[in-house]
Amino acid sequence: MDPAGQDINLNSPNKGLPVDNSTGLSDVPVDGAPGNPANPLPPGLTEEEAEELRVELGKVEEEIGTLRQVLSAKERHAAELKRKLGLSPLTELKQNFTKSWQDVQTSNAYLSASSTLDDIARSEAYKKTQETLSQAGQKTTAAISTVSSVISRKLGDMRALPFSNSFSSNYSIRHSISMPAMR
Repeated sequence: MDPAGQDINLNSPNKGLPVDNSTGLSDVPVDGAPGNPANPLPPGLTEEEAEELRVELGKVEEEIGTLRQVLSAKERHAAELKRKLGLSPLTELKQNFTKSWQDVQTSNAYLSASSTLDDIARSEAYKKTQETLSQAGQKTTAAISTVSSVISRKLGDMRALPFSNSFSSNYSIRHSISMPAMR
């Protein structure tokens, strides 16, 4: 049996049964049809021409429906073949990514950008900048280390002093709070 003559909609209760195409779209009212005053004919179009266009539209819509059914059958067949070959969606996705990455790597834009970056990396300005930043990083690390050790030493000194001796006998907190600074 010809697939175009079968109902291949998987959700249809008539799945696999012959399709009766005799009840086409001719019984569906069309805007602008005789007896449908809601949408009159466009200017310059005779009643006969409008009827021919309606018939042609019906045929085209029927062909579209048939093509959708055929496409659906082909997609199911392709899915079945992939399943038999062991091709999962994940495998296909990996293959697509691999192919896309290869396409990118061989593209003119990628090759040009890669070449430009290589030229920059070999330039004297880049090397000097890299060296300067490296030295600045080393000096910053040394400075932070020095500050950290000084702070640690001072905190250690403060812990070693008893609490009562940590304030000078000549200068008390009360005195500094109660007396405004002299200028």
